[in-house]
Amino acid sequence: MGGESTMKRVPFDIAALIARVTIGVIFVAHGWQKWQTGLASTTQMFGQAGVPMPQLAASFTTIAETVGGALLIIGLLVRLAALALLVVSIGAIAYVNSWNGIWAVDNGWELTAALAAGALLFLALGGGRFGIDGIINGTFKRRSQARAAEKEIAAHAPAAPAPVPAPTEPAADGTGTGTGTGTGTGTGTDMGTETSAGTGTGAGAGTSAGVGTSAGAGTGAHRATAAHAAADDTATAEQSAVRPEVPKQPAAPPRRGDLDDDDMKAIDALVSDKNQDDSRP
Repeated sequence: MGGESTMKRVPFDIAALIARVTIGVIFVAHGWQKWQTGLASTTQMFGQAGVPMPQLAASFTTIAETVGGALLIIGLLVRLAALALLVVSIGAIAYVNSWNGIWAVDNGWELTAALAAGALLFLALGGGRFGIDGIINGTFKRRSQARAAEKEIAAHAPAAPAPVPAPTEPAADGTGTGTGTGTGTGTGTDMGTETSAGTGTGAGAGTSAGVGTSAGAGTGAHRATAAHAAADDTATAEQSAVRPEVPKQPAAPPRRGDLDDDDMKAIDALVSDKNQDDSRP
């Protein structure tokens, strides 16, 4: 559809180019003529025709026809140039040509009216694409269309998928090791003395046992600590269990017929003397 619209504009662009160049040349010729005759002569002519402020009007008309006509030819600032030329044409019709009828040969308004109509057409529709304005406008229009197309594509583009979160590693189970040491020592003494009939015997027995257990196991710091404490409690309990209380044996009471200390000393002296006699040669 855009291509069809472009094809329809081609005849207008060609016609606008031809009309611009033709009307532009006519205005440039009139302006150049005024430059050649001088602004003084143009001012005098405008004064005789009753144009207000003839000197300012002469200067404006000369510049507008020369510069405005050239701008129409190259197609630059076409609407601004057309506005200036339309003002000049209306002024010429109102103050100069309207009193002389329609025919140009009698200095009538036919030529001036045709030029004014062309200027009005350019003011309303522009100078077409075959000119500097057309090139500039086409460039901006293409950029605007490209931006609009990008926005349209972006508006209808599918939404980007949500980013997949990175897999998270499972929390590592904490493991801990606990060690427990337990020492148990037990000492027992049993001493008894018995003397009877000149015989003295002494017996002593001692037992010592120590049992220690240590255990530590756990997952994590809390379990290891609990196992350690349990192991210490077990070791302490076992230590207490393997250390029995040994009652002290009372001394045996002396029995009737036993010798007292003096008798024992006498017997020891006799035995000693006898041993000395036996040892002599």
